[in-house]
Amino acid sequence: MRVNLLEGNVTKSMLLFSIPMILGNLLQQLYNIADTLIVGRFIGADALAAVGSSFTLMTFLTSVILGLCMGSGVAFSMCYGAKKEDDLKSALAFSFLFIAALTLLLTAGVLLFIDPIIDLLQIPAEIREMTQTYLRIIFYGMVFTFFYNYFASVLRAFGNSLTPLIFLGISAVLNIALDLCFVLGLHMGVAGAAWATVLSQAVSAAGVLLYCLLTQPILRVQKKHLRIQPRLWKQVIQFSILTSVQQSIMNFGILMIQGLVNSFGVAVMAAFAAAVKIDSFAYMPVQDFGNAFSTFIAQNSGAGKRERIQRGIRSALAVSFFFCIVISAAVWCFAGELMKIFVDASETEIIAIGVGYLRIEGTFYFAIGCLFLLYGLYRGVGRPGISIVLTVISLGMRVLLAYCLAPTPIGLAGIWWAIPIGWILADAAGLIYYRKMKSSM
Repeated sequence: MRVNLLEGNVTKSMLLFSIPMILGNLLQQLYNIADTLIVGRFIGADALAAVGSSFTLMTFLTSVILGLCMGSGVAFSMCYGAKKEDDLKSALAFSFLFIAALTLLLTAGVLLFIDPIIDLLQIPAEIREMTQTYLRIIFYGMVFTFFYNYFASVLRAFGNSLTPLIFLGISAVLNIALDLCFVLGLHMGVAGAAWATVLSQAVSAAGVLLYCLLTQPILRVQKKHLRIQPRLWKQVIQFSILTSVQQSIMNFGILMIQGLVNSFGVAVMAAFAAAVKIDSFAYMPVQDFGNAFSTFIAQNSGAGKRERIQRGIRSALAVSFFFCIVISAAVWCFAGELMKIFVDASETEIIAIGVGYLRIEGTFYFAIGCLFLLYGLYRGVGRPGISIVLTVISLGMRVLLAYCLAPTPIGLAGIWWAIPIGWILADAAGLIYYRKMKSSM
């Protein structure tokens, strides 16, 4: 099903397009939440800490691939909105080869240098082997991450966000079933949880690939579409690399925080692992709404519909703000109960640490909601470099403040407070730039 983002009610079209993306990403989070839940409940706190640390690193490295695919998707959306079919086919052919090559290099690099990477993260000795096992297996399946995200970005660029959701839903159910089978039935430990994730991702990748090949004739490129086109290739590389850099910086900042958290011991690591899952799950809808907003902006920018873009900005802000208020209230009120989903009720220290994190972060979801819209806006109008600047401000301040405050009497709370302060400062910079450049957008 394709949603027409170029005509009709602005709010309705953005919501119809974004809802499958939101549901899809929430399902994707279930891959890791299923691992965390089953590992934490049935293997133990050490295994939970190992999977939690792996999740942070895995998110950082897969964000490179996700960013490349998202950036290419912006180029596809612009060509689609401008109705330039030959340019679209050329962009599809080049971007596939370009991102596939980078994916292979990234995977090989991680597998070769996994020991120094684990050293950098300050993983405690008692969970080092489990962390290494989990990461190696996950990165064996990185090719599936590429195939799913690439072809999902193609479909979304055309206005079809529902089909990727369907295949992801199938694989999410399979992931949970395999987790139970491998961890509880076969007693494979963290290796079983990792293999469950990889095999499930393979199913979603195969499904979306076959669907695209069978139903999307525009993907059937000809020899002429493989010819060198400097202008178009430069645009694809620019959007892909800059968006990937932005995504990587976002997750590198999280990785730096993870390293600092690890220095506080296994209990804090376990609390952080569970709380970050809840936190990510809570604001994931506004992140995906920002990505959907980017496609809306890119298509209308390609079609030259500036007035519709301005209406879209106002509508997106209203929708995002409303959702953030609701989800902030829910996280604040039910933080303890949410932590108990991942951690046994007897682990009172871990639960208390996680509740402290969630109540600080949850209060400021409106700030990260605004930031995701700013990222989407600047990507969509062809200025991904601004998104990088905002990301550097957000993450730079987060890391700087966290490392400055952690050794003080504030301790852990200082790390938690550093995160929303970074969001707010980046919002301020993005809105100031928007006011100055509004007339040229």
